[in-house]
Amino acid sequence: MKPDCILNLVRDNIRSLEPYSTARDEYQGTPGILLDANENPFGNGLNRYPSAALRRCLLEKIASFKGFPPEETFLGNGSDECIDLCYRVFCRPGVDNALMIAPSYGMYRVLADINGVESRSIPLGTGFSLPVEEILARCDRHSRLLFLCSPNNPTGNTLSFSGILRLLEEFPGMVVVDEAYADFSTQPGLASLVPRYPNLIVLQTLSKAFGMAGLRIGIARADRSVVTLFDRVRYPYNIGTDTLKLALETLDPERSAREIAVIRSERDRLATALSETRCILAVFPSDANFLLVRTQDPKALYRHLLTRGIIVRDRSSTPGCEGTLRLSVGTPEENDRLIRTITEYDNV
Repeated sequence: MKPDCILNLVRDNIRSLEPYSTARDEYQGTPGILLDANENPFGNGLNRYPSAALRRCLLEKIASFKGFPPEETFLGNGSDECIDLCYRVFCRPGVDNALMIAPSYGMYRVLADINGVESRSIPLGTGFSLPVEEILARCDRHSRLLFLCSPNNPTGNTLSFSGILRLLEEFPGMVVVDEAYADFSTQPGLASLVPRYPNLIVLQTLSKAFGMAGLRIGIARADRSVVTLFDRVRYPYNIGTDTLKLALETLDPERSAREIAVIRSERDRLATALSETRCILAVFPSDANFLLVRTQDPKALYRHLLTRGIIVRDRSSTPGCEGTLRLSVGTPEENDRLIRTITEYDNV
């Protein structure tokens, strides 16, 4: 799809939207006395609205270590804002539809419902494989979005690279690849393909590998025309001053690389140890920072873990994940405790 074709997918009212603008957006010099935004003038560090320069500083730092052009990078209030913007920019309520694999991240469907957009779920294939043929069979001229989580949550597997390429070539709308867990995978992500496929939007986050879930910083790499649209539609000051400052101070790619290495190693150790217990019937391969495991009685094991102060995610009622729990990889000490507690359950 050519960049100019993207505009054909955009809602008419968004194409013609006059974005909200502040006096500080329009002023080119160094700010002096700020009397434009009806703020409290007495300084406490938070009395002013978030600085566009501070936001730009974080964006450029993230773009630099990820190797993204800044003009192809968008920062959202968590990846959920980026997902919501996809709907608001490309989907006409009551007219267009969005496709998504299942099981996968639940907010794709929730945000479709909030935005009045039909959602079409396509079950994963054998071994949680990407159902390319089924996706192409379910799309039509009103299909504007396709959401693919890779590595997928809750299954943990990376989706077929060749399958995603085919969907980028044949799907009639925007393909959104959510790479929230890609830092834990040894397989390459798709962000480098954005110049080749303007219909590709890649979502990433500082919440997982970079340890900033509490700050809610989502990242989208996309064609600059898409980033421009996201910037026009997003709420002003979508990321707060303290969040921007803390993200700049906390972001340490070298430290994160060390922690990622430990999490990968612990994931493999945990998978081996759990596969040796009687109550765990299957440990599914994972490229993420969690394991999906199948057990004879997931609710009983879930309750046992809760009584020992260990909280995991019961996915047994999710179609395609029957009989399963999702276990995040913790610190080595936390993983030791999890293994001991499940072994204890084995011996009851």
